[in-house]
Amino acid sequence: MDLAISTTVDAPLAEAVARTRDALAAQGFGILTEIDMAATLKTKIGAEIEDYVILGACNPPLAHRAVTAERQIGLLLPCNVVVRTDTENPGRSIVEAMNPQLMVTVVDNPDLAGVADDATAKLTAAVESLN
Repeated sequence: MDLAISTTVDAPLAEAVARTRDALAAQGFGILTEIDMAATLKTKIGAEIEDYVILGACNPPLAHRAVTAERQIGLLLPCNVVVRTDTENPGRSIVEAMNPQLMVTVVDNPDLAGVADDATAKLTAAVESLN
């Protein structure tokens, strides 16, 4: 099983982040958190990496279904989506969404399978719409 649902976008990071936000919103996801990893690592430990943003995406109906089925599933929420500069082609960005099917493998609760299927479909649609 793949860790991520991913694509490469012919756009610099700021544009790719904006397009990713819009694509997620079209699938019912809001962004709860945004972490600029490059800036954080530079400030905290002096490390330098490519532009790298983590978006904490949440689809409230899916989140409700998930926590109703398994209270501890909140430990794996929100769905993280990474937008990062393609180091081999700095004018492009890589967008990667966590594969929700991983929830089913981590938590042995068959009630999560439908939620994972629906979340996978929505995240896949969002990521695929970027091309």
